[in-house]
Amino acid sequence: MKHSVLGWVVSAGLLAGCGLGCDAGALAQAIASPAAGATTLVEPPTPLLPTNDRLVANDNAAAVPAGKPELAQVLVEDGLKRTETRAVMNGTAAAGWVRAYQFVDATGAFSAYTYFRAGGRPVHNAPAGVSEVEFPGGEMVLLSGVTVVRADWKLRGDASNTALAAIVQGLPKVGGRRGLAPLLPTLFPKPGLEADSLRYALGPATYRAEGGILPADILGWDKSAEVGTATYTGRGGKGTLTLLLYPTPEIAGNRGRAIEQAVNEQIRQQGPESLGTVKLKRLGPLVEMTSGSWTPEQALALLASVHLNQEITFDKPVPPEFHAEIRKTYTLLQSIALFVGLGILAALVLGIFLGGLRAGIRVLQGKPAASEPEFLTIDLRGRPAPLQPSHPPQAEIERR
Repeated sequence: MKHSVLGWVVSAGLLAGCGLGCDAGALAQAIASPAAGATTLVEPPTPLLPTNDRLVANDNAAAVPAGKPELAQVLVEDGLKRTETRAVMNGTAAAGWVRAYQFVDATGAFSAYTYFRAGGRPVHNAPAGVSEVEFPGGEMVLLSGVTVVRADWKLRGDASNTALAAIVQGLPKVGGRRGLAPLLPTLFPKPGLEADSLRYALGPATYRAEGGILPADILGWDKSAEVGTATYTGRGGKGTLTLLLYPTPEIAGNRGRAIEQAVNEQIRQQGPESLGTVKLKRLGPLVEMTSGSWTPEQALALLASVHLNQEITFDKPVPPEFHAEIRKTYTLLQSIALFVGLGILAALVLGIFLGGLRAGIRVLQGKPAASEPEFLTIDLRGRPAPLQPSHPPQAEIERR
């Protein structure tokens, strides 16, 4: 009976194991090949803009004005990732709107910011790490990292500052390469530069919309071109400096020759006054061009003031840690030299003292001070010394 019960138990265990194995295989197959219509959970992204009593997620109340016809293409060129809109409320009444544009990296965000800020007045008391401009109609444009924010509201005083601080604090913070600001805008010389005139483009639509003077089709956008333009004022007049940055010097050389040919063709067809004083220069992967009412000397001086490799001068003392390490090394070497010197001096003094004491004792004993005849000597001059017998000879024994 016991054997029968044991057999039934073993059989049941084997069947259960087979069933579990079949179920596990079916489950693995279901995971590897989900059935049609299966639901996949996707975590929603973090909101760009906060939602509170002032900012309401109501697109109907947020009457954002329509942009210019090229706006959609500009945003695509700059790498738009997503947008969000909030209605600004003052109590129960609509008081304006806010729209945020998040881009793939800080380079695209800066390009879009220079497009949106055209005609605005820079705000000098903007929050830390934020660039801001205001327009006469009340609209504001902000740049923070990879996000551009446009806002237009009727809030004033503390209410406006509180809403703005909440927006800036909630914007995404991106690190690494995507958070690095573009290099090209930093290459424009500061003297005579109208800061609010700086424009930065990553595509032909943006370049045309920002008032570029060169044919956009020849600038090599498919080669990852970056183009910046800025206005300069001086005693000789007012002109534009255009900088084009390419990945390699070879691409810059090819595009530079194409630009030179296009400029010469435009001057031939429309006359020299169409572009003003044009000077071209290539510096590695950078192409520089002036246009406008410059004198040739001023144009060349402006081109010469552009440096691709920034020179940084430190006018501060060396950090204290460096001084401390140098002082420690010097003290160690000084201590070693002093120890060796004292050891040599002590050896000399001790040798002279002990040698003199020994010589004095020998003199007092009536012995010469500098020689010891009783010491065994070894004669190495080649003459064998006669052997002395260890016992008296036979004659000596007989005599005795």
